[in-house]
Formats: sequence, C-alpha cells, structure tokens
Amino acid sequence: MPGGRLTQQERQQIALGLADGLAYAEIGRRLDRPTSTVTREVMRNGGPTAYRPDLAHRATEGRARRRRPGGGDAAPAVRADGRDAAAVRDYEEAFATVFMQGGLPKMTARVLAALYATDAGSLTAGELGERLQVSAGSISKAIAFLEGQSLIRRERDDRRRERYIVDDELWYQSMIAAAKANEQMVEIARQGVAVLGPGTPAAARLENVARFMDFVSEGIVRAAEQAREILLSKPAGALPSGAPDGAPDGG
Repeated sequence: MPGGRLTQQERQQIALGLADGLAYAEIGRRLDRPTSTVTREVMRNGGPTAYRPDLAHRATEGRARRRRPGGGDAAPAVRADGRDAAAVRDYEEAFATVFMQGGLPKMTARVLAALYATDAGSLTAGELGERLQVSAGSISKAIAFLEGQSLIRRERDDRRRERYIVDDELWYQSMIAAAKANEQMVEIARQGVAVLGPGTPAAARLENVARFMDFVSEGIVRAAEQAREILLSKPAGALPSGAPDGAPDGG
C-alpha cells in the first residue's frame, strides 16, 4: 500500500470517483489507499459536492510549505507543551473529519476538535483564531452553532476574557437533547396515525416509526444515565482539566 501524500493524479481519481457516486471505501481500494485517507482528503477540501482536485493539491502544498523546517513562516516542530506540532495538527484534522462525517460544518468541526485537543478544554476566540488561522467571524459562527447544540459552554476567566469550554457533562447533555428530539418524532408520527386513520398502510408505517423511535429514545436515556460516571472518571496520573495547554501551534 503506498504511503506519503496523495499525488495530483490520485486526487483526480478521487474527483472522478466522487462524480461516479463511488463510496470512499471503493475509491480507496482503487487507489490502494485506506478509506480514512480518502475521507479526510475529501472532507478537508470542501466535501463530496465541492471537492476540486487542483485546489486540494495546492492547499496541501501550502500546508507543507508552512510546516517545512527553515521556512519563513514555518511553525515550530515541537510545541511549548512538548508535543510534536505536526502530529497534533494532523490529529485535529482527522478528529474534525469525524465530526464532519457526523454532520457538522467544516469550521464548526475544526473548532470543536481544537477544543478537545487542549489539556485545559478551553480556548478564547483569539486563541482559536490563531490556532486555526481563520477570522474572528468564522469562529463566532462556529461557536454560536456549537452552543445551540449544547456541545460547548462559555465563561469569563480572571482576565475577563470569554473562554469557550468543553467539559465532562456536555456529551451527556447532548445525548439527552438527542433523545428529546427523538421524542418529538414519536409525537408527530403518532399525530399522523390519528390523521390518516388507524389500520391504513400509511398509519401503520408511522406507528412503526413511532414505536422504533420511542424504543431508541428510551435506550439512549437509559444508556446515558448508566454511563454518565464514565465521563467523570480520570485516568491515573492525569493533570487537572483546567491545567494550561501548550501554546497554539498556528496550524
């Protein structure tokens, strides 16, 4: 299996595969590349409907120049916290890709991944902008979306700066919110049963949807309650969640 960066020809093949409606796994097989490589390549460069191989290739070359040792604007190879800067950037991009596959917009996914990859679990808007190399407006839109989904919260630090935070309870709260959304589907489906008439094919279909979603919703709540303590557990020797994170690497 070939390694290293994708070539321009491989990116052209990815674009052709997307145009033909092929799954990422099939494109990966044709290129002899992992599915994750194809997925990450597409999602970091506009998604399946906006992927352009030439633009993707130029963007990759630009990232490589920024990371190259000796370059005028290259980021340090090792961060202030001792971690490999390139490895952290690559991990955050991969993490963001998973969020994007789950339906989050690209910038929103990048912000959430950046927050989770900090030891403190929090960053200011300025720190996020520097870390992701984007405008304050882009950060603001992403933050608004994440707050609306109960995936982050905000508070002011001792310098009166607003900080955006991910913490142990947010995944639990998000799962409960998902369960409530399912309950709304149950309610609207059962309204349809009454409107369309019990015993009709349409009503039977909607009743099955309601029963399914009701069962799933109950399971989500039960599992979230049972597993809630996992979110609060700390590995042995772990630093406090509020410990300062290393300086942003600019990637």
